[in-house]
Amino acid sequence: MKPIVDSAFVSICPSTQRREALLHLAAVHEPSLQSTLHTALRSATQAAWEGLWIYQQRGRISGALWVQPLAHATAQLWLPCQDDPVSQALLSAAHDWVTTQGITLCHVVLPPSHYAWEATLLAHNMVRLAKLHYLSITLAATEAVPSTDSPIRLAPFSELSTAAQTALIDSISQGSLDCPSLRESLSSEALLAGFYDQAPTAPNHWYSVNLGDERVGVLLLAPRSAHCWELLLMGVTAQWRSKGIGRNVLTAAFNLAINQGANEMILTVDARNTPAWRLYQQAGFIGYAEQRLLAWKNA
Repeated sequence: MKPIVDSAFVSICPSTQRREALLHLAAVHEPSLQSTLHTALRSATQAAWEGLWIYQQRGRISGALWVQPLAHATAQLWLPCQDDPVSQALLSAAHDWVTTQGITLCHVVLPPSHYAWEATLLAHNMVRLAKLHYLSITLAATEAVPSTDSPIRLAPFSELSTAAQTALIDSISQGSLDCPSLRESLSSEALLAGFYDQAPTAPNHWYSVNLGDERVGVLLLAPRSAHCWELLLMGVTAQWRSKGIGRNVLTAAFNLAINQGANEMILTVDARNTPAWRLYQQAGFIGYAEQRLLAWKNA
């Protein structure tokens, strides 16, 4: 006989049971998510625990999930260990809570081992945001091209005012095939803030891309180690796409990383962004991982 699942047993976790509850999160047991969860836990404030939910009956926790608050009225959902009736009761409570808290976007990251969760999450009003592919390239095999051979000029992003930075992000987002559902849900300010959160050294290694006197794109890089750099964002304004500018920007990114001693570059691309996919594959990038993004989106 199956145990009866009652939403009355779902509640916000008391501080005295927090450690036990966290062990019921799926990411604790998923290697590809452990590092990100560890970072989230280290940075969590007291207010962040208001989104830690448990299912408890007769003093025993049988499931937990965490809605981790992020900047600009966004959040990340950390799933329970198992997709079962208990987890579905937790998801229902979390969805209601996200709505009442005024969170505009609450996303969840699904590695391949968690793809089976997708049907349950869609049934609980989530929508698909993107399928992400993680790519890498060995820069030692890439010949640096003299910057004099390129028509573009890079200028430090820090030279732009905050308003100009935001405007540039907005400009390259127009009509972009890179995670359009995500970009539609977030303001340019929120998108830019997200990139700052991902790059501790920012705005070092960030640039506006210029062609003559016109600002036509952006290049955001982040050193991840002494020998590995990440291409966080490379974008060109709509009127300059399909004109070879992206290839020039990518070459500039290689040169910058190589000149700083890097021998590897990594990036993330939306599977539906065919032009970017083609550019990266032609440059020699190879896929090494993938994930899916889903989210609750509120007006």
